[in-house]
Amino acid sequence: MASPSKARAALAALREDLAGDVFAPGDPGYDAARAVFNAMIDRRPAVIARCAHAADVVRAVRFARELDLPVAVRGGGHGVAGAALGDGALVVDLRRMREVTVDPAAQAVRVQGGATMSDLDRATQPYALATTGGRASTMGVGGFVLGGGTGWLDRAFGLAVDNLLGVELVTADAERTHASADENPELFWALHGGGGNFGVATALTLELHELPLFCVALLLFLPEQGPRVVRAFREILRTGPDALGGAVLYVTGPPADFVPPPLVGRRLCLALLTYAGGAQELRELAGPLLAPPHEARLLGPVPYADAQCMLDTPAGLRNHWSAEYLGELPDAAVDVYCALGDGMPVPTPTRHALLPQGGAVAAGPHTYPVSYRDAPWAVHPSGVWADPADDERCTGWVREVRAAVRPWSTGAVYLNFIGDEGPERVRAGLGEGNTLRLEKVKRRHDPDNVFRFNHNIRPV
Repeated sequence: MASPSKARAALAALREDLAGDVFAPGDPGYDAARAVFNAMIDRRPAVIARCAHAADVVRAVRFARELDLPVAVRGGGHGVAGAALGDGALVVDLRRMREVTVDPAAQAVRVQGGATMSDLDRATQPYALATTGGRASTMGVGGFVLGGGTGWLDRAFGLAVDNLLGVELVTADAERTHASADENPELFWALHGGGGNFGVATALTLELHELPLFCVALLLFLPEQGPRVVRAFREILRTGPDALGGAVLYVTGPPADFVPPPLVGRRLCLALLTYAGGAQELRELAGPLLAPPHEARLLGPVPYADAQCMLDTPAGLRNHWSAEYLGELPDAAVDVYCALGDGMPVPTPTRHALLPQGGAVAAGPHTYPVSYRDAPWAVHPSGVWADPADDERCTGWVREVRAAVRPWSTGAVYLNFIGDEGPERVRAGLGEGNTLRLEKVKRRHDPDNVFRFNHNIRPV
């Protein structure tokens, strides 16, 4: 542990050297700089370094090593587990590093580590190109991709990691390196699901795919229609093309234009179909869901970047999420899922989502450290609320969902969908057979576990 005088001198030097901003406890802006998406996360880092470029990241990590500080990495700050912050840590804040560079001829894009999903999608959309992105526009690209990455386009284009071409990284020894299939291939493999365990991703290169059209069908139903809706959705996805995705969600009716005023604030069942294709094709695919009774209906083309905002929730609310990946979805599981939706806490922005997989997800590389590729369905309860007095009600409901659907669970999980649920869940997310190999990569690149604020992989 550094002496107070050494720490003060090192901090002064960091402030002098960084092109970006430095915040320490007591500084104006420190509390704003440590606020993240999930209001349940309240941690006090020793220093926050808001870096302007990769050289700043190198300098910040060198400072942390000099003072023997662990390092947390903030991209979008959207992760429910709060990995962007650590008590007593140095936080490498990448939010000033949001440049997105599209190479339409190569169908590739270079994305800096602080870019959000909206930054990425709005840069690629003018070229009618896209890649698998998360289901929220404010989510950081880096944490999303390195954690595996599922979204509306995954059945068409695979998981986000299936589209990863290269990573520019600052490692625990404050060195810049590059990982790709040809350069540091073992590190590159580990970055396909191993998250932020191996360094600070200052930029990622991703494969792009042609997306000239993107259409959405959105239908609202009263909760009692839920079992019929889920069964119809199940059949549509079972027989539909890989370009078709979507979700069934139980939600509280938001004050949006498509929600009839009497339904605002009420529990609703929402069926959402997304399609990398035309509206008439989607109308034919969605046929069983379009038949009455339903309370509201939208169907047509939507710019993909706008569609990515459909499920956005504001930062600063309290969040507790989890997930179970199901090996099958029999009628009994449908009934349990819908009953849990009927018991969802309202009125809150809490969501109870049923998400399909299959398609390019199931067909993708099975060598990467993601465990959930073969599961055809995911149940993803997301408790979201404002009042701390509702903590137990909302977190308890999430736990209840997990327990109720566990009879159909494969045991696999997408780690970006969960908070801190312990080391066994991390192993379940990475895949038991991958964990030892990941621990060896961790030992080589971060033997002191400097990057420990994540779904942590311990060095062997």
